Amino acid sequence: MLRMIVFVLFILVVLLSSAWAVLALWYQLPWPAPLRAGVCTGWAILALMAVWLVWSGRAWPGAGLYILMFAVLMIWWGRLDPSHDRQWADDLAHITTGQVQGDIVTLENVRNFTWRTQEDYDVRWETRRFDLSRLRSVDLITSEWGMPGIAHILVSFGFDDGEFITFTVEIRRERNESFSAIGGFFKQFELNVLATDENDAVRVRSNVRGEATHIYRVTMPETAMRDLFMAYVDEANELAGEARFYHTVTANCTIIVYNMMRRIVDGLPLDHRLLLSARLPEYVKDVGGLEDEPLQELRARGDFTERARAIEDGEDFSQVIRRGVPGWTDQP
Repeated sequence: MLRMIVFVLFILVVLLSSAWAVLALWYQLPWPAPLRAGVCTGWAILALMAVWLVWSGRAWPGAGLYILMFAVLMIWWGRLDPSHDRQWADDLAHITTGQVQGDIVTLENVRNFTWRTQEDYDVRWETRRFDLSRLRSVDLITSEWGMPGIAHILVSFGFDDGEFITFTVEIRRERNESFSAIGGFFKQFELNVLATDENDAVRVRSNVRGEATHIYRVTMPETAMRDLFMAYVDEANELAGEARFYHTVTANCTIIVYNMMRRIVDGLPLDHRLLLSARLPEYVKDVGGLEDEPLQELRARGDFTERARAIEDGEDFSQVIRRGVPGWTDQP
């Protein structure tokens, strides 16, 4: 009975670790799909051989074979380092950086593309300066593309001269690479922190990609707004200095914002809604960060998808998406 229990545990360990190993090999080996499939198949065959050796009474050879396999894999895995030196997609070619002198923040590599389609766009990277003494608002923007419970999170800062700047945490795609939630577990992407014009990062989601977009006015003191703005700048500067991998769960557009906010707001709780990012507004509402109206009302009035798509020439995009939004209805 003891031997059977040990054997079953060994099989369980082999199955779970081999599933991880095969996915790691598939997403990280820089070879064509047939070669990667061959390596993954080879791993499965060797893992089955290890199980058969243990079953046939040769426990140490079988366990030793698998331990050796996994040790070699982990040495290779540990040597996979993030890099800034890749053939990046045009819209992720740079990371925003910032310099601070008193209240004035100068941001380099602010993205301000004009998007007609996902393949047709005007490339424009700018330098912009902001006076933090004039910072007056923070908005949480969510963009859903059809994956249940998941949304991309953007944070937009508004100034009393009517200017807005949006920060977004992105996977840093290479050319001809597309997002994969599974690949995000296996070092497939680096991280990028970008400051963008709202006409870029927000409008491309509502008007070009056809995503469902919502905006929520966040209630927080101006000192906390300033701290959050500077947290984004610091995060971007650190990332520009040292590349890091994106991770679907532990280093994504929601968790990184949460980690920044936790340094500003004491006692901010962990919650499963940080993983189900489409429910982040519900979480922010529960910790007192949204307007004092029912969440359903905030969501309905903050849905700017159709307003954005119906925008007319000459209209200000930032004003249009805030029409009727609680917290903005009484603002000039």
